Amino acid sequence: MKGRMALFVIAILICQLSSPYLTGASAADQNGVASVYSTESGGGTASGQKLNPLSLTAAHRTLPFGTKVTVTNKSNGRSVVVTINDRGPFLRSRIIDVSPAAARVLGFSGLTQVTVTPGGTGNAGE
Repeated sequence: MKGRMALFVIAILICQLSSPYLTGASAADQNGVASVYSTESGGGTASGQKLNPLSLTAAHRTLPFGTKVTVTNKSNGRSVVVTINDRGPFLRSRIIDVSPAAARVLGFSGLTQVTVTPGGTGNAGE
């Protein structure tokens, strides 16, 4: 258990200290790949909240917990406002992990290209 926790802490530190893989013209908007985070592990999030696959939440490497962002699926134009409550994703090629509920609103499963805009502007799922 101690070894697993140490690896988790190291992974978070690496993600925090490395620049995320982002493209975009503006520092405010981030463009890249989003994934659906797994809820199989159960338990909690890095913010201390219980992991809830039905909530509109997301994991981001650097944004403060409680930050609301608008995530827009580039392939279909759908958007959702999510609250950052966890750290990740741990793969450098991805910029955000969204909950299964948020992925359903965005209309994808697996991976998709998105734009992440700080300061959520509201949506029907909020």
